[in-house]
Amino acid sequence: MTVTLRPATPDDAPFLLAVYASTREEELALAVGWPDEQKAAFVAAQFQAQDAYYREHYANATYEVVLVDGEPAGRRYVARWADEIRVMDIALLPAYRGGGVGTALLRELVDEAVAAGKKLSIHVEKMNRARELYERLGFVEAADKGVYVLLERLPEPVSS
Repeated sequence: MTVTLRPATPDDAPFLLAVYASTREEELALAVGWPDEQKAAFVAAQFQAQDAYYREHYANATYEVVLVDGEPAGRRYVARWADEIRVMDIALLPAYRGGGVGTALLRELVDEAVAAGKKLSIHVEKMNRARELYERLGFVEAADKGVYVLLERLPEPVSS
């Protein structure tokens, strides 16, 4: 399995919407009485709002499509600041979850943060299954934000 990244382009919008929609499937399954069209409209509106927020609040961030063996598999959005690297979003299509793709993407960022002497951070919903992965990679809770927690991984000391 080869995991690579490429910059997202406007042509990727339908794919990126599909990735986002896949992250909301469980939640929307509980939306009793909503027809599929209403769910799709809700997800599309939420996707647009999220994208607008990211682009307004994270200047110069990287927006990437995750490729597994050349096939689009997810998205990774990252902001890089003077003292911190922030994972804004990392999401994979269901077929690519639990197989090491997310771990590979995060290890790459851990290595980058350690080499730069920066902390690595991410906001995650408290009940998100991926939280176990973050904690396995050395992230710890830095702040409780209600539904979300801010997890941080401090850079390892440079060995001499």
